[in-house]
Amino acid sequence: MIGRRALLATPLLATPLLVRTAGAQAAWPDKPVRLVIPFGAGGPIDNIGRMLAELLREQLGQPFVIDNRPGAGGSIGLRAVAQATPDGSTFVLTSSSLGSIPALYPNAGLDTRRVLTPITVVADVPTMVTIKADSPVNDIPALLQEARRRPGQLTYGSGGVGSSNHLSGALFAQAAGVEMTHVSYRGAAPAMTAVLTGEIDLVFASTIETLPHVQGGRAKYLATTQGQRVATLPQVPAAAEFLPGFEALNWYGIAGPTGLPEAVVQRLAATLAGLRALPAVQARFAQMGAEMLLDGPTRLRQRLDAEVPQWQRLVAAAGIRVE
Repeated sequence: MIGRRALLATPLLATPLLVRTAGAQAAWPDKPVRLVIPFGAGGPIDNIGRMLAELLREQLGQPFVIDNRPGAGGSIGLRAVAQATPDGSTFVLTSSSLGSIPALYPNAGLDTRRVLTPITVVADVPTMVTIKADSPVNDIPALLQEARRRPGQLTYGSGGVGSSNHLSGALFAQAAGVEMTHVSYRGAAPAMTAVLTGEIDLVFASTIETLPHVQGGRAKYLATTQGQRVATLPQVPAAAEFLPGFEALNWYGIAGPTGLPEAVVQRLAATLAGLRALPAVQARFAQMGAEMLLDGPTRLRQRLDAEVPQWQRLVAAAGIRVE
């Protein structure tokens, strides 16, 4: 656990924003805060959530209680937050499914641009195009050549229909003008295992699931679906280097229900920004191969504005349907 002294010593916490709004913010939080995670306990988002909850408790003086609400691709937990009273007692920490849920559940009333108040993007967690180490395919041009030679026969796995990794693969195939067959697994880790055993050809999955296998020599990266090379993996090209304009981001973000008081948004965002200076937090994200952001509401708002229509177009064009 990171101590209170380390947090209080963090220079970023003493920002002018906090000084200017101290009076307005003094009443929040005045009771325990619920942090909804729309996935099961023990996964990457849950682990990050528990770390952040402890740090926020130490800094803000109230418990931040994790509430796991898995199911329906994250929409169950998201609905619980969207319908919560906007008093600063309920937030959601989730994945970039915030951008795709409106496309996958169009009749659920969960347009995240309208039912949520952005707080921050927590981190970018790069999705990697990953293949077995002994595959003769060593780069994206070779992969596309193989896909064109055998239309529909190359298989790629993901952690489920409609998952961010499935959508990344579908967008990749669309951008390249190739046909590949998606194979759904109960999580990204089983999909990665299927690559290693030769059950499928490749996987679109985050550094969390793939990096240990690459470091162990069992798998290799062809590219990242981020728009540019990942700082921690500079030797791995971005798919956009071969498919100009292609980008499929994977990230974690925090939001609250629409109508949150601005003072609450500012205080929570500023407190989270202060955590960037803590070495233990930096180390945790680096271990994941992730780029820590925690830089406030603007980036998250921009991502929702860009990604909701992007995934709506893709889901419609590819005919993707969730069960």
